[in-house]
Amino acid sequence: MAFDSILNGESMESDIRDPGLAESGATRMEWDAREMPVLQSIKNRFAQEQPLRDLRVGVCLHISTKTANLVAAIKAGGATPIVCASNPLSTQDDVAASLVVHHRIPVFAKRGEDTGTFNRHLHIVLDAQPDILLDDGADLVTALHRDPRYNPDRVIGGTEETTTGITRLRGMVREDALRFPVIAVNESRTKHLFDNRFGTGQSALDGILRATNTLIAGKTVVVCGYGWCGRGVASRARGLGAGVIVTEVNPVAALEAAMEGYRVLPMAEAAALGDLFITVTGNRGVIGRNHLESMKDGALLANAGHFDVEIDLEALDSLAVGRRPVRPFVEEYTLAARRRLYVLGEGRLVNLVAGEGHPAAVMDMSFANQALAAEHLVRHRGDLAPGLHTLPDHIDTDIARLKLESMGLSCDAMTKEQKEYLSSWK
Repeated sequence: MAFDSILNGESMESDIRDPGLAESGATRMEWDAREMPVLQSIKNRFAQEQPLRDLRVGVCLHISTKTANLVAAIKAGGATPIVCASNPLSTQDDVAASLVVHHRIPVFAKRGEDTGTFNRHLHIVLDAQPDILLDDGADLVTALHRDPRYNPDRVIGGTEETTTGITRLRGMVREDALRFPVIAVNESRTKHLFDNRFGTGQSALDGILRATNTLIAGKTVVVCGYGWCGRGVASRARGLGAGVIVTEVNPVAALEAAMEGYRVLPMAEAAALGDLFITVTGNRGVIGRNHLESMKDGALLANAGHFDVEIDLEALDSLAVGRRPVRPFVEEYTLAARRRLYVLGEGRLVNLVAGEGHPAAVMDMSFANQALAAEHLVRHRGDLAPGLHTLPDHIDTDIARLKLESMGLSCDAMTKEQKEYLSSWK
């Protein structure tokens, strides 16, 4: 494939479901853009200053309306993006079509693509030799380092959106394997304090409700993991009237959950009590065979973590005497004694499989961080050592201030005397 011609606009090779869906995608992108004023202000500045001029940007994110607005901002900054999906079931096909048809951006993503296609699309992006990588789950970065065909040393840097991706990248840093700087966008306060907590909290429950139409009030909801995502899920479940049990491996997080009023139990005990289980740990086998064997008839299993490994689906399949789809995104597993367990969204990210992901208003801050991280990498090219980095605090603060202003809100500022008081040891 002649990538120079594709990326220079001489041809428009992509792999999407249906270009005829583009109008629907454009309308939905426009709707979400109204809720993303911070990103829009960055896009307008990028269009004037062109900080990403002549750079190729490989994008591996969930192909949603929010991501499309980020990619449009990146292109406005002078870059040439090439896009693939970070999850086989999170692509919104009409959005992918609009990016290709209306924005002339190569996209390689189809909702429901198999693992082989997913990996092929990932390598198509890497074959384009991007200068900057925007990643979600670190698939793009790790694939580039694993494949000897690629040269990591020519990459300016990357960004990482998720806790899961940062966990993988920290493993690379420990082994001295990461060859270029990566901005840990998830570590920005205007990302994890809002996206992880309020975004995941709302969108995970939204996806579950769309898939099942179940009543949350009166149910026992088991939240597996009490990081920022778990905090949000537990809070929203309680707000809908559920009794919430939290399972944790970190004693500090478990203690915090207990002091916030949640029941804290080991998973071995919680398994027999839950009506709805939601995993948000970033780890594998959080719900294992022994837990599945003790769950009550009718229990719902959902995952809001990045990869589809938190629920042991192989163990569940081996326990099942039958399985069938009963609703879109809901599969029934029948176990011995006619006990039935229901897996939502194939154990993948339920908020993106069965829903539309996080609301645009919260992704406004997350993707503002992504856009400014790309600019930061270019401005400091050659100054940042290989490894994980965070955005400077002043960028975080500027994003928060812009968001407040867009909401018609403001906050106080310290006087000169107050600043001097806080800086004096006397």
